[in-house]
Amino acid sequence: MTSAPAVRLVIRWLESALFSVGGVLALWCMFSAGRAYYYAHLPIPAAPSGAALPGDSAATPPPPALVHKPRAWIARLEAPTVSLSATVLEGSDDGTLARAAGHIEDTAFPGEPGNIGIAGHRDTVFRPLRDLRPGDPITLSTSDRVFRYRVSETKIVDPQDVYVLNPTDRPAVTLVTYYPFEFIGHAPRRFIVRADLVSENARLGPGEAGGPAAPRR
Repeated sequence: MTSAPAVRLVIRWLESALFSVGGVLALWCMFSAGRAYYYAHLPIPAAPSGAALPGDSAATPPPPALVHKPRAWIARLEAPTVSLSATVLEGSDDGTLARAAGHIEDTAFPGEPGNIGIAGHRDTVFRPLRDLRPGDPITLSTSDRVFRYRVSETKIVDPQDVYVLNPTDRPAVTLVTYYPFEFIGHAPRRFIVRADLVSENARLGPGEAGGPAAPRR
C-alpha cells in the first residue's frame, strides 16, 4: 500500500514536470511566432549593382548561385483583397515553409518566362488564399521589379496532380497550399491559385514603382 507522503511526492513531481513542459512549449511558441514575424516583415532589398531597365545590355544580372541559394530572399508576395503579405524564400522544404512562403524548386523565378510555383502553409501565411477569387490582383515585388498578376482560377487537386506546376506559355504564378483549410493533421488535397501576369514595372526605390510596362505576351 502506497503511503500518503509518497503519493504527495509523486503528485508534486508530476506538477513540476508538467509546469516545465508547459514552459518549454510556451517558449517554443514565442520563438516560432517571433521567427514568423521576422520573416514576414523582411524588407525588400536594394536592387543589385548593375541592375537596369530591360533592354540595357550593360546590366549585369546577379550571380545565379546567389539567386538559387536555399532560403535566399526571392520576393514579396501580396494579395491586397485578402490582406495577404508574405516573404518568399527559396525552397519548399519544411524548414523554409515554417518561416515564410517558399519558391518551389525547378519552377520559374520572377522575371523569367513560364510558371512560378510558390508554396505556403494553410494555417499561417497562405490561410488567406481561401478567400481569393478570379479577377483578384496579386503582386510579386523583387529588388528591382514589380510584377502584377490577376487571378484566373482557383481549384482543388490531388497531391499527384503536379501538372499545375508545368511550364506555361505566358508568365504566370501558381500558389499551392494544403486543403481542406480546417483539416486536422496532414490534409489530403491541395488548393491551387493560378494568376497570369498583366504588367511589370521597375522599382525606383522603397515602396516606389515606375510607370506600367506593356503587358507581356
